[in-house]
Amino acid sequence: MTDKINTPVPEEKDAVEKVTGFWNQYSKQILIALGAIVVIVGGFFAYQNFVSGPNERKASEAIRFAEDYYRKDSLKLALNGDAINPGFVKVASKYSGTKAGNLANFYAGSCYLGIGDFNNAIKYLEQFSTSEPLVKARAKALLGDAKAELGKKEEAVALYKEAGTTFEKDDFFSPKYLFRAAYLYETMGKNKEALETYKMIKEKYPQFRDYDIDKLMGRLGATE
Repeated sequence: MTDKINTPVPEEKDAVEKVTGFWNQYSKQILIALGAIVVIVGGFFAYQNFVSGPNERKASEAIRFAEDYYRKDSLKLALNGDAINPGFVKVASKYSGTKAGNLANFYAGSCYLGIGDFNNAIKYLEQFSTSEPLVKARAKALLGDAKAELGKKEEAVALYKEAGTTFEKDDFFSPKYLFRAAYLYETMGKNKEALETYKMIKEKYPQFRDYDIDKLMGRLGATE
């Protein structure tokens, strides 16, 4: 890495290193959390309004098997299916234009991210759309992860900022997304922007305790 940032003290270095190689360290945990979000939202696409036509009903049935593999952390089977049932890739292609087909793009993108295929992760996540703020923020953050892994920091930091401000009432994930943005700003040598983002976390999410924000701000020259 050629970007220059201030050298953190050991505690701070440990903190920021937890973000580096994000999917190498936390892919399984995040995918589990991701699945939980979709369940909490109520299967916002795959299980709504399937009386609209036979194609929607077929799509909802087809995606069910891939979701089962996804919940079992069998990402390749979730993506490509087995000898009998289709995976998310086929559902997204065959049933494009349906709610389940759209959701399959989201799942496929997160699966590709989990196995380290970042280009395909971007491809599928960019095809996904939703008006549900919690899931929209999650999709933006996942897309940011894929961009960051490919070294596209400008694009990644913009996505993290968008994810962190899409659903501000979410005090669990939103500050995490903003932290990733702040860290990337540092690696890009944009300490002013990093400091502003850390301040945003401190002011909006005082309960955030994943990292010592005061220390990180102090490292960047903040006096309070």
